[in-house]
Amino acid sequence: MTLAMVFPGQGSQSTGMQSELAEQFPIVRNTYAEADDILGYDLWARVQQGPTDKLAETTTTQPAMLAAGVAAYRVWQEAGGAIPAQLAGHSLGEYSALVCGGAASFKDAMTVVKKRAELMQDAVPVGVGAMAAILGLDDDAVISLCSEASTIGVAEPVNFNSPGQVVIAGHSTAVKQAVEIAKEHGARRAIVLPVSVPSHSSLMRGAGEALREVLAATDFKAPEVPVICASTGTAYVNNEDIRARLAAQVYSPVLWVRTIEAITGNGATRIIECGPGKVLGGLIRRIDKNLSVDMIENLASLEKALQA
Repeated sequence: MTLAMVFPGQGSQSTGMQSELAEQFPIVRNTYAEADDILGYDLWARVQQGPTDKLAETTTTQPAMLAAGVAAYRVWQEAGGAIPAQLAGHSLGEYSALVCGGAASFKDAMTVVKKRAELMQDAVPVGVGAMAAILGLDDDAVISLCSEASTIGVAEPVNFNSPGQVVIAGHSTAVKQAVEIAKEHGARRAIVLPVSVPSHSSLMRGAGEALREVLAATDFKAPEVPVICASTGTAYVNNEDIRARLAAQVYSPVLWVRTIEAITGNGATRIIECGPGKVLGGLIRRIDKNLSVDMIENLASLEKALQA
């Protein structure tokens, strides 16, 4: 079996996540502690104690998910897990992938992510932007209904997560209109998500361009383990390529189906979701039923992944 690992982004966080792993592996707490000086607060305490709405704020969620992905990978290494042949991350998860692939230090990545979260939070006033999940329609149908709703504001497909699951984002008025149109067109489900930042939409272009300045001051190098960029479905190459793509990623759609197809096209037959939650594992199974999928969410799932 050829192994690939993928790292989740926002939406997979939960209060108390990784507590069981931390009891067995001190490296988990140590990883979060590394972030504290950069963030200016106790990240582990916030993750463990909440409240949930505070953890859901993008300025907390993004650093937390970076730390969670890296911590899970370090646990995998410490437990004797195999070195993956490829890495990828969904949105924010790409930062975890680049750290674990040797392209960036954890400290540098956390510094960038802290600023990324602040820029994204400030880019669109709370209540102006929105995101929604559309289930049960094909990609072309979602693209079409977004175009129809765009007469009253920005509405764009931003996450092509799996066949029949697309997330849209833009102005809240246009996104809500797109949801109604989706229901009229027979969507199995169409719901506005509990977020205020319209991630990966063109409304985030200003945040992405501002992030270029932060990225320009950050040193990256060619990954030691290939990392597939989820906004293109191709591998990151070098310092300048990483900087350019991470800036554009903020306002570019996540092409998760294409990313998984690229990973399998490169020979992967087994994928491990490295971090809290099971979101990516579920998507991957819908994309390719022939893939073996495991998680590193708790001790039981770690043991299962190691045995596999």
